[in-house]
Amino acid sequence: MTWATERLDLLTSPDAPVPPVVSTLRLGTLSTWGPGWIQKRWTPDAALASADGTLFGGYLAALADQAMAFAAMTAVGEAEAFRTLNLQLNFIRVCRMQPLDIEAHVVDQTRTMILTRMSAAKADGARVFEATAQQILQPFPTTPSGG
Repeated sequence: MTWATERLDLLTSPDAPVPPVVSTLRLGTLSTWGPGWIQKRWTPDAALASADGTLFGGYLAALADQAMAFAAMTAVGEAEAFRTLNLQLNFIRVCRMQPLDIEAHVVDQTRTMILTRMSAAKADGARVFEATAQQILQPFPTTPSGG
């Protein structure tokens, strides 16, 4: 177990404490995870809808970034932290106010980088969007930084 996998275990609980940004953006937590992968079902909050009942692409990018960060957490070591270095998102269908099944996994890992991929699909399996990200690995900070 690492700090990250302990956190993933905690995040599978329906009443898991989450950082304020997760609450504010209504990103939700996890359904399940294993080495190199995560899954979650996410239901959009009505407050997130655009006037036409769709979801803003920038918001979906935040959702993708979170899912791929969870996947990266399955692969980091005890003394490692990571940050998103690159994020690419491809929209396949318009995302409407409906539950999404989200899967993310680690595609590859080097000494300094984790490559992740995710997809989000409607209940019928039709993909709505997909993304890739590069996570740069860094030593876990031992003291809080001021900046």
